[in-house]
Amino acid sequence: MSYLNLDNDKTKSTVKELNVLLADYHLYYQKLRNYHWNIIGQNFFDLHIQFEEMYDDAKVKIDEIAERILTLRFQPESNFTDYLNKSNLKESSSDVSDREMVSNLLSDHGEIIKQMRKVVDSADKNEDEGTIDMIGAYIRELEKTSWMLDAWIMKLEDKQHA
Repeated sequence: MSYLNLDNDKTKSTVKELNVLLADYHLYYQKLRNYHWNIIGQNFFDLHIQFEEMYDDAKVKIDEIAERILTLRFQPESNFTDYLNKSNLKESSSDVSDREMVSNLLSDHGEIIKQMRKVVDSADKNEDEGTIDMIGAYIRELEKTSWMLDAWIMKLEDKQHA
């Protein structure tokens, strides 16, 4: 038992899933920076600002996930090689359209949410309410962001069919 009264073996399983989530968030963060820097065209102003807000949020979550791992008395992964090997996400080219950028991000959101659910499942088996609470809030926030990006794509499709 740790000072949090959690089973260390079960906590190790949660930390494994948290480290995958940390890797996912690092790739997601860099993809957002890439898109923020390389967005062009008529949607530049809207998406440039949106991507910046999203990467600022991702940066905070990266720190919070790492600190949760430390709170659980484990060490967070911190090498890009490990992130690339563990992440459910893939890097993206800089030369993609605004629509492809948003579609890629929505796909990444789906993968990140799946990973978050793995974290919650593992934490639940260990009665780790702190991790469950943190990740539950992340899921809710990412679902809302996904809804907004999806609405943006629908708006774009409406314009193309008009």
